[in-house]
Amino acid sequence: MREILAVVPFRGPIRERSVDPYLRLLKGLRARRRVKGVVFEISSGGGEGVASTDLYLAVKRLDATKPVFASIGSIGASGAYLAALGARRIFAYPDSMVGSIGVVLPHLAVRELARRLGISVELLHAGVHKDAFQGYRPLTDPEREKMQALVDEHYGRFVELVAAERHRPADEIRPLATGEVWTGARALGLGLVDALGDREAVVEELARLTSVPVRKAVRITPPRPLLERVLSGGAGTVAGAFGERLREGLEDALLDLGGFGR
Repeated sequence: MREILAVVPFRGPIRERSVDPYLRLLKGLRARRRVKGVVFEISSGGGEGVASTDLYLAVKRLDATKPVFASIGSIGASGAYLAALGARRIFAYPDSMVGSIGVVLPHLAVRELARRLGISVELLHAGVHKDAFQGYRPLTDPEREKMQALVDEHYGRFVELVAAERHRPADEIRPLATGEVWTGARALGLGLVDALGDREAVVEELARLTSVPVRKAVRITPPRPLLERVLSGGAGTVAGAFGERLREGLEDALLDLGGFGR
């Protein structure tokens, strides 16, 4: 049986739609006996809280069967840093942006803008606070307190998880959980990553641990959907692909404004 090392790259915002194929891939690698170790390359500013947790758990469960090293690229912030915590060791470039331990829940109220544009919005609702989170009107003080309590609850779980995975008391992590990012070099000094190194250096470290030669490292990505594979390469699909990317970009922007962000 030819033993290999798997290199799995993840780039971009963490959303349910972007994470689902990786959850299946990482789960599949658990059962592949010829794969003796995995480098999880991640470069992302974070994203949805639940999707980030799913990715973290998938990495952690894979690491329980074979070693996983996380390699942070340009940025490993918020939910991306959370995902990397599932790995046995976290590596970063000296100039990587690492951290952003925190939670954000923006509330965008457009009532005044709608009024200026001559747009009238009438929300029919049942439930005293049901219309509070539709993005039309400002929050009341009680509603703001309720939302802050939700944010604080998510934040507390994030801090506790970082503390557990970095084997440190939560009181040591909380001063670092300000939402700010650090360079990889600074993150190493703060104990948020284990070592500095580029992608090649991470593969070399995993090769030493597993005794699988570096030349046996194989890059693995989730399979593209059948329709995308059939249509890829056709000139007539350029406009469609551009439109799809534009639609996804708009969805990402709305999710950034409307949901819990990690």
